[in-house]
Amino acid sequence: MLVRDAMSTMVLTIGPTHTLRQAARLMSARRVGSAIVLDPDTSGLGILTERDILNSIGLGQNPDHETANTHTTTDVVFAAPSWTLQAAAEAMAHGGFRHLIVLDGDGPVGVVSVRDIIRCWAPARHEAAMAN
Repeated sequence: MLVRDAMSTMVLTIGPTHTLRQAARLMSARRVGSAIVLDPDTSGLGILTERDILNSIGLGQNPDHETANTHTTTDVVFAAPSWTLQAAAEAMAHGGFRHLIVLDGDGPVGVVSVRDIIRCWAPARHEAAMAN
């Protein structure tokens, strides 16, 4: 199975000046665990995750004043839609993160998460077990 089969194409993009509260509201409304941060000044992509927001709040920072750009991961590992789910899972395990931005050409086309991979693998493993 490939990343394109598992990824969510519901890509939430935000700007670097969104506050953490704004980002959290958008993520909650779309029921996603991450947002791609597009910075037009650097032409770069980053990712802001629910964990980043949680860490900031845990440090006592104000989510109405903290902005996405100060909490965005910019050294992002990207996946291609043609990657296997095994390769995506290995990249996540090696890097210690739970989301991969999926790039096709010049831009993001999706996000694949650990949850997406599990959702695909669980039925396949169950079916294989039942066949044996």
